[in-house]
Amino acid sequence: MDALTKQILVTIAAVIGTAGLWKFLETKLRLRAKNLKEARANSDTVQFRDDLKQRVRKLEILLEGAAQEKDDLRNKVLKLTEEVSSLRTKVEYLEKENERLRKASGVKRKRGRPKKRPE
Repeated sequence: MDALTKQILVTIAAVIGTAGLWKFLETKLRLRAKNLKEARANSDTVQFRDDLKQRVRKLEILLEGAAQEKDDLRNKVLKLTEEVSSLRTKVEYLEKENERLRKASGVKRKRGRPKKRPE
């Protein structure tokens, strides 16, 4: 073999060896990255964070439900207040009408508690 052929063979062997070395290093780096990713995913900190995220989601749902319930109760209170006001007006009118009828019939109004009826 002449020198040129030896040089070409050495160069080809070096290129093949370098490509093989590069492939080996690339595979090794990928495995290391995969192992680090799995280690992070299984760490207590990540699990604690995920647990906190789930709890926050649950609390947000409960808060929305409580806000809706509060709004419903507020509406019920407003309706009841309106009804009470209406009933007060009606009672005042009926008391005035009752007093007018008593005056017209000449019956005196009794004060105090009514007596019990005999059984």
